[in-house]
Amino acid sequence: MIKNTTKAHFALLGANLIYGANYIIAKDVMPQKISPNAFVFIRLVCCVILFWSIKFLFVKEKVEQKDFLRLALCGLLGAAANMLFFFHGINLTSPVDASIIMTTTPVIVLIFSFIILKESLTKNKIIGISIAGIGAIFLILYGNKATGTSSFLGNLFVFLNASSYGLYLVIAKTLMKKYNAITVISWMFLFGLIFVTPIAFNDFANTNFEAFTTNTYLAIGYVVLFTTFFAYLFNVYALKFVTPSVTSSYIYLQPVISFLMVSLYAYILMKDEYAQDISLVKIISCIMVVIGVYIISKRPKKLV
Repeated sequence: MIKNTTKAHFALLGANLIYGANYIIAKDVMPQKISPNAFVFIRLVCCVILFWSIKFLFVKEKVEQKDFLRLALCGLLGAAANMLFFFHGINLTSPVDASIIMTTTPVIVLIFSFIILKESLTKNKIIGISIAGIGAIFLILYGNKATGTSSFLGNLFVFLNASSYGLYLVIAKTLMKKYNAITVISWMFLFGLIFVTPIAFNDFANTNFEAFTTNTYLAIGYVVLFTTFFAYLFNVYALKFVTPSVTSSYIYLQPVISFLMVSLYAYILMKDEYAQDISLVKIISCIMVVIGVYIISKRPKKLV
C-alpha cells in the first residue's frame, strides 16, 4: 500500500509539472488568439464556478464579517494582480525567464513575513535573499539585451506577479489557520473576479471566439482545469502530509520543465522564436536563485 507521504510527493510532482508546462502553453495563444486581460477574465470566471461548487457541496462554513476585508485584499493580490501581471508578463517575455523569476517566491514570502509578521531574519536567510535577489534582478535587467522572446517589461511584470502572490501568502496565512482552504480560495477568486471585471470585461467581449482553434480551447482548458484547479488541489492535499518547506522546494522543478518545453517547441516543433531562449546567463541566474532559496530553507545547525 502506498504511504500518504509518497502520495503527497506524487501530488507535488504533478502540480509542479503542470506549472512548468503552463508558461509556454499560456504564452502560445497570446496575443494572437486572446488578450491577456480576456484570458484572466475567463480563468477567474471558471475558477469561481469550480471552487464555489466544491464549497457549496462539501464545505459548509461561514466567514466572520471582520475577515471580509482581508479576503478582499487576498483577492486583489492573490487573484487579480497576480494573474494580470503573470499573463501580461508571459505574453511579453520568455517562458524560461518567467519560470526562473517565479522561483523567487519563497524569498519574497520571507521578506514580507519579516516586514509584516515580524519573523526573524537569520544569517542564512540574509545571505540567501542576497544571492537569489542578485540572480533575479540580473535576469530581469538582462531581458533588455537578450535574444529570443525575453523582455525587460515582461520580466518585470512576472516579478510583480511573484511579489503580489508572495504578499498574498503572508496575508492569507492567518486566514488559512482559521478557515478551510477551499473557503479562503473561493472568496479570493470571487473578489479577484470583482476587481478584474472592470479592467478585463471589454477585452473579453471583443474577443473573436470564431478564430479559436481546437488548440486554443485546449490551452485555455489546460490553464483553467490543470494550472488552477487540479494543481491547487494537489498542493492542498500534499500539505496535509508534508511540511510547507517540502512543498515549496518543488518549485525548483518549474524552470527545468520550462527549459524542456522550450527546447521541445524550438527544436522539435520548429518554432524559431524560442530557439534563443536558453542561454548561459539564464542558466547562471537560475542557479543563483536556486542556491539562494536553498540557503534560506536550510535549518541552522543545533549547538551541542
